[in-house]
Amino acid sequence: MEKFKLMLLCFVSLVFTSCFEDNDDNAIATNEINDFVWKGMNAVYLYKDEIPDLADDRFSSNEEYANYLNSFDTPEAIFESLKFQPETVDRFSRIIPDYIAFEQSQQGTSVSKGLEFKLYFEPGSDTDIYGVISLVLNNSVADNSGLERGQIFDAIDGVQLTFDNRVELLTQPSFTLNLANYLNNGTETTDDDTIESTEEEVSLTAEVYTENPVHLITIIPVNGENVGYLVYNGFNSSFNNELNNAFGEFAANNIDHLVLDLRYNPGGSVNTARLLGSMITGQFTGQVYSKLVANNNFEDQNINFVDSFDGTPVNSLNLNEVYIIATDRSASASELVINSLEEYIDVVHIGDETVGKTQASVTVYDSPELFNRQNVNPRHTYAMQPLVSNSVDAKDEAVRATGLIPDIKIMEVAQNFGTLGAPNEPLLAAALANIEGTGRFNYNNQKENREVDSDFLIKPFEEEMYIENDWMPGIQK
Repeated sequence: MEKFKLMLLCFVSLVFTSCFEDNDDNAIATNEINDFVWKGMNAVYLYKDEIPDLADDRFSSNEEYANYLNSFDTPEAIFESLKFQPETVDRFSRIIPDYIAFEQSQQGTSVSKGLEFKLYFEPGSDTDIYGVISLVLNNSVADNSGLERGQIFDAIDGVQLTFDNRVELLTQPSFTLNLANYLNNGTETTDDDTIESTEEEVSLTAEVYTENPVHLITIIPVNGENVGYLVYNGFNSSFNNELNNAFGEFAANNIDHLVLDLRYNPGGSVNTARLLGSMITGQFTGQVYSKLVANNNFEDQNINFVDSFDGTPVNSLNLNEVYIIATDRSASASELVINSLEEYIDVVHIGDETVGKTQASVTVYDSPELFNRQNVNPRHTYAMQPLVSNSVDAKDEAVRATGLIPDIKIMEVAQNFGTLGAPNEPLLAAALANIEGTGRFNYNNQKENREVDSDFLIKPFEEEMYIENDWMPGIQK
């Protein structure tokens, strides 16, 4: 590691003295950022050995290296050229033009209307679509406007939603939702269902908003036992205390079972995922919870169960079983929790197949130490979030690339989203039925609705699993 680091720093130093003598300021800035991109990816990228241009002996002279950097017009271009199979393997490495905005998003702050929704084709149509509100964030614009989960809309600003106009209409900073009703006409199929427009409308304008990912905490009595239910929407380390307080409430109520709802949780901090696993259990402190496997420049690292963080005791439940609701919106750190806990306790996965993201990333800055925000290059605001390690469980098994398969498969359906936390909400009802052992919920009797792709609504870096910068295995400061 010392030899590698010395070689890299000397090589980059030579490049800096020989390559940036152009009088065009923009060219100098671009070349300088391109050098940062190559340097960072050469040092930390998980798939470095698969990319010939990242080999330590790729360039025989400083001139050859300078010409290579000059062949890319933008930092984005060189970064994308260095990703390994971006369509299938590395779908998640990102270059960040503005690390200040990125850091705010990691802390849960963004410009948001405070609602999420799913889109479907109207029955009998291949063009017209409608939306169903799936999530309203607490104290957000949407929440303060009175919107609720399960409400239907079929137009924006009075214009019928279609497959072709959905991106243009739904990505505006301000718009008016035109609400509608879903009519199932009392039949078991969707063929004769209709969407009925109404006169009701709600205007929304995005505002700066910080989301507390601890969305909902409730206690549900079931057959004389207490079931704790938590909707947790993101592994945001800025809210670790709030997460711990939620488990303190569960402990105070002596819950017998836990239903952890990660259906809208796209991931986040590996450390917070470790804390969550430690809160659910508590009897495995010091044992290996997860492992991070990096490239050959770094040592692999064990992530162990803990009983405290930042001097605060973890509120642990010592459970031997947990019910986790996870869907095709559940990724990375959510999958880490399921995969890692399954080696120690019974995990009943309810919902749908998950995203299938096992890799973790780290923020790489243009600074002498790469991972340190201090002494960052003041000439630009670029940073990178490349994949740097694979997450595996204690037995070195990773999440399948196609996602985790549920034990109880059940999906949200357009005409019956239900209220989060209500015992009759379909996915929660499936968990409660399993806890009771009644089998009262019919998982197969669900109407099928043709869902429309809405990937354009995914926030930048939403499906990431990141390592705090001082965690990077083997880093020498």
